[in-house]
Amino acid sequence: MHHTILKLILFMSIFIVEPEKLIRTLAEKLKEFPEINPPEGSQFWKTAFFKELAPIDHENFWYIRCASLLRKIKKFGPIGVTKLRKHYGGKNKHGPGRHHSAKGSGKIIRVALQQLEAANLIVKQDRDGRIVSPEGTSLIERTAYGTTRK
Repeated sequence: MHHTILKLILFMSIFIVEPEKLIRTLAEKLKEFPEINPPEGSQFWKTAFFKELAPIDHENFWYIRCASLLRKIKKFGPIGVTKLRKHYGGKNKHGPGRHHSAKGSGKIIRVALQQLEAANLIVKQDRDGRIVSPEGTSLIERTAYGTTRK
């Protein structure tokens, strides 16, 4: 009985804990993985074509984006690059008139996913997209549980 409740709390904690806290903590843990590091020149990359500047916090940006991707894949997976581009998109405003939705940068998402795969945190399903591996699930849930305990 007690073991089942603990398992339920561990699984549900990803949905209970505030996403921002979880992503920040997860980003710190991802820094320990040798496979995950910012590509050369990534401090100059904009996160979408409609943005004017690259992220201000470019030292931590890559790890934060990887942590955010890991959480989104856990929540919405199996999911592919195109749907993730939609999640990281925003509104594009050209002069007067209405806003139009625009997608985020595919290269940032693709390279981050490849690094997460190399770290064995996510796996590719045949044609469906990517899902979180058991190791990735364990990392997310342990981090979420630790965050809810604080």
